[in-house]
Amino acid sequence: VEAEPYNHDANLAEVIDDGVLGEISSDLRAAYEDDKESREEWKEAYTKGLDLLGIKYQERTQPFEGASGVTHPLIAESVTQFQAQSYKELLPAGGPVKTQVIGSKTAEKEAQASRVKNFMNYQITEVMEEFDPDTDQMLFYLPLSGSTFKKVYFDQSKNRAVSAFVPAEDLVVPYSATDLATSPRVTHVLRMDDNQVRKLQVAGVYRDVEISADDEMDDIVKDKVDEIEGVSRGYKDDTHTILEFHVDLDLEGFEDLNPETGEKTGIKLPYIVTLDQGSKEVLSIRRNYKAEDPLRKKIDYFVHFKFLPGLGFYGFGLIHMIGGLSKTATATLRSLIDAGSFSNMPAGFKQRGIRLRDEAESIKPGEFRDVDAPGGNIRDAFMPLPFKEPSATL
Repeated sequence: VEAEPYNHDANLAEVIDDGVLGEISSDLRAAYEDDKESREEWKEAYTKGLDLLGIKYQERTQPFEGASGVTHPLIAESVTQFQAQSYKELLPAGGPVKTQVIGSKTAEKEAQASRVKNFMNYQITEVMEEFDPDTDQMLFYLPLSGSTFKKVYFDQSKNRAVSAFVPAEDLVVPYSATDLATSPRVTHVLRMDDNQVRKLQVAGVYRDVEISADDEMDDIVKDKVDEIEGVSRGYKDDTHTILEFHVDLDLEGFEDLNPETGEKTGIKLPYIVTLDQGSKEVLSIRRNYKAEDPLRKKIDYFVHFKFLPGLGFYGFGLIHMIGGLSKTATATLRSLIDAGSFSNMPAGFKQRGIRLRDEAESIKPGEFRDVDAPGGNIRDAFMPLPFKEPSATL
């Protein structure tokens, strides 16, 4: 295959041999699974931390039936305060864009700066309809997970610029990655229904091939979010999991050539490869650099927001910084409530002759348990357990 006859923005998957596409699909899916596995512990910690929000009340049976399931609002309050303060600063009423004239100021420059500011604010607040709600949602996720992403690009199907929120669990990078700019591979996990995929196929963005609905593998973060929201996936929810790889490849027929000798250099070039996880079909392969760029630098689609710089690729969030404190505060609050419950509804032992219920269950507030005791005055047949009032220290 010769590269010259094809437009720079063409879908190269249309002209590459099916056998080569199969190899590309297999290699990229294997790399994606390795990348996912390398961050399993991060996902588990994040998933457990989501419970600290306390959005879903827990019905507890331990240490006794009806024990308090309240969660201290330390994390939830901190997240809400950060989200509210950040939203006010980043999306003010007049629009987020401000301009500054560098150098000597003239009436013409200031008028131009005003036009640029007004146009950009119009684009962001009116034309890019997802910018406001996606930024708002991103600012809620950010203090929790420590890392969130925005995908900024020109969408051909919408014919406008897009700035979409991408949660950290849907953007996968290799273990060795330190930042997005130098990462050899960035995988964006997209979920689309049949109609969305079909629109892109008809528009020529994706190859017009038969794909099947994906039996999506369990994702512990997504499952936890669904549990907190109280929603679940339906049986007839025909969702396709689309993997979009921003990756460097040395494609046969489209290799990097030395401009002087015309020989292949072996240097991998940046591409965007999209494939359907269910059918394993490659839907598109497109160059991810500008046609006029002699260095062929990859175009960055993603912006990484960090709550606090972490020790590696991902930032630290409130789950990492005060998650332990939140668990302790929750345990303390539950102990106080349980101690008050026992104090208000004393439990204890009673003489077996005065039988109210059997002894198969653990002692709960307000319960008296049968015991073997000698007969006598009914006052002597009951012994309340010596529960203390909630202590001032606690």
